[in-house]
Amino acid sequence: MTEPRPLSVGMVGYSFMGAAHSHAWRTAPRFFDLPLAPQLTAVAGRNEEGVRAAAAKYGWDSVETDWRRLIERDDIDLIDICTPGNTHAEIAITALEAGKHVLCEKPLANSVEEAEKMTAVARAAAERGVLSMCGFSYRRTPALALAKRMVDEGRLGDIRHVRAQYLQDWLSDADAPLTWRLDKSKSGSGSLGDIGAHSIDAAQWITGQAITGVSALMETFVKERPVGGDFVGLGGHGGSDGPKGPVTVDDAALFTARFSGKHDGGTGPVGIFEATRFALGRKNAMRLELNGTKGSLAFDFEDMNSLQFYDASLEPDAGFRKIMVTEPSHPYTGNWWPTGHGLGYEHGFTHQVVDLVNAIGAGEQPSPSFADALQVQKVLAAVEASAAAESRWQNVDKEH
Repeated sequence: MTEPRPLSVGMVGYSFMGAAHSHAWRTAPRFFDLPLAPQLTAVAGRNEEGVRAAAAKYGWDSVETDWRRLIERDDIDLIDICTPGNTHAEIAITALEAGKHVLCEKPLANSVEEAEKMTAVARAAAERGVLSMCGFSYRRTPALALAKRMVDEGRLGDIRHVRAQYLQDWLSDADAPLTWRLDKSKSGSGSLGDIGAHSIDAAQWITGQAITGVSALMETFVKERPVGGDFVGLGGHGGSDGPKGPVTVDDAALFTARFSGKHDGGTGPVGIFEATRFALGRKNAMRLELNGTKGSLAFDFEDMNSLQFYDASLEPDAGFRKIMVTEPSHPYTGNWWPTGHGLGYEHGFTHQVVDLVNAIGAGEQPSPSFADALQVQKVLAAVEASAAAESRWQNVDKEH
């Protein structure tokens, strides 16, 4: 059997997402048969001590302290972008124009204008065989992938309602320190782009329909935070008596939405979305519920190995039944453990690598494309515009 040729990866950034992506690149070829063999060739970060420590910990062969040097290297085939949103456009565009495939974390950019430039460059690069993908990893959760399959098979009939929540609590402490995620110039937005973007992408992907308009409300509960302190995970605790800086992003975002409908002239479902990092007790409650004319589906990432399904034709009075998404017939799970042995958060990133490498090997456009991510970016912008205009209705396809 011929050994697959190498796919040399260069990653920019090495913190939370860098750790998850490193694990995925290292693990994917050990559980899935891939057409290319990912190599953890180099990781880049501005802090030399920090990036060297990350390389040693996560298994990267070499380091760079300037992402430009990473792109200039002849031994790099793909650039994996795990940095704050304000850097995505420049890194991705430079990499694509240099002939490197790109995996870019979500949201794609900090503005529609940046995302449009990235999408245009990605389309031109694809014509030369240089491919790109945006990292909406929740698409690779087996239960949500199964939900997508069931909707495509018509098991729910016509979708009428979409309900999406993403609830976390790691910012509930008013003295949690001021990080880049709370700086709009770096992150683009707060809970809306950080976690709400996942809900938007998942809802559009599973229904096969685009959000066409929104009415939104956004709120910042804590206006300023300590500039230093003890950092634990994404948050931590800062000194309440020390210097503070302004929080320039939303702490919570809520909006109603209309979807396009699957057919010309058809009426799409209505939706309601909520994203917050202030929901005490909710650690990673990424929830999605769809109600259709034949049945309903419900998912909660805090119980990520199960999917709730209601089939109105079978037992109309019985309510939802629980599907344990751990069978070989379910998406991705056959490559892992025996039936009943569940997967975890990190597996979504591994499946993301699998799908990306398979697409590159086949010379096909990976999904979600930058164009898909641009659509999410337009929804984010419409939500912000509506919230700034006292919740007035905002069309998503409006020029920005």
